[in-house]
Amino acid sequence: MAAGGYLDFEKPILELEKKIQEMKELSAGETVELSSEISSLEKKLEKLQTEIFAKLSRWQRVQLARHPKRPYTLDYINHIFTDFIELHGDRGFADDKAVVCGFGKLDGEKVMIIGQQKGRDTRQKLERNFGMMHPEGYRKALRFMKLAAKYSLPIIIFIDTPGAFPGIDAEERGQAEAIARNIKEMYALPVPIVIVIIGEGASGGALGIGIGDVILMQENAWYSVISPEGCAAILWRDNAKAPEAAEALKLSAPDLMKLKVIDKILPEPTGGAHRNHGLAAEIVKKEFIACLTELKQLPVAELLSRRLEKFRKIGVYDEV
Repeated sequence: MAAGGYLDFEKPILELEKKIQEMKELSAGETVELSSEISSLEKKLEKLQTEIFAKLSRWQRVQLARHPKRPYTLDYINHIFTDFIELHGDRGFADDKAVVCGFGKLDGEKVMIIGQQKGRDTRQKLERNFGMMHPEGYRKALRFMKLAAKYSLPIIIFIDTPGAFPGIDAEERGQAEAIARNIKEMYALPVPIVIVIIGEGASGGALGIGIGDVILMQENAWYSVISPEGCAAILWRDNAKAPEAAEALKLSAPDLMKLKVIDKILPEPTGGAHRNHGLAAEIVKKEFIACLTELKQLPVAELLSRRLEKFRKIGVYDEV
């Protein structure tokens, strides 16, 4: 990570932005007229951003997905929904704060919102467990999915996790069973489910709330069975091989679109979603509305049939 919250490959952008800011400050002092020079540099900056972000490697997209200023679930909730009421607890063990659940309104329509939440500062990161859910988090999410189904409300899900929590206590409380149960139960929920991957989508941690009718993915997010570092540690016993692992895993949005794992890639503001939370949210909101408008027209039997068939088609295999 470079200075000022910029990634290393963004350094040329940082330098040009600093120059533009300096010229604006000079111009504001009314000592010299620099509007034409500033306009020229701003055009150059826009061109530079377009060039850099048009040829990102898979590893660079992983870095963007982890950007500390990237919008998280609560940021999208605040921008997209109104009348949000958060709900808590799995009614069995605890309230897992790595996942946020609650009722809200999307363009006036009531929906259930579920999303993994990371933290900004150290306190929040610890409180949210870095977005890694425990078994009670998956049970909490399923509890509110079933509540949404009871009241015939569409479900909207935000995925952003480095994985399910791998601690011993999570295993003792049935991590694998909780994820497996969610996957099974989500296939049978008789309401539309729209999912968007907004950052990291790692392993069963993501899949545990990742079964839906439409899977959207932001262009700089990633989604894979394992993180690049985890893959590198297993194959090469060397975390430094993570960029090579990212290439091999084909975890970027274009890769997953080609493999039919996702249904649509959502563009981000120039320079990434962290540059403009409002615009990123507006793009996501527009797609939510379009998806739900279509899905609500389907009879329940057809909705469930399509959902099951969608996931059965993923992967290449031979039947003998």
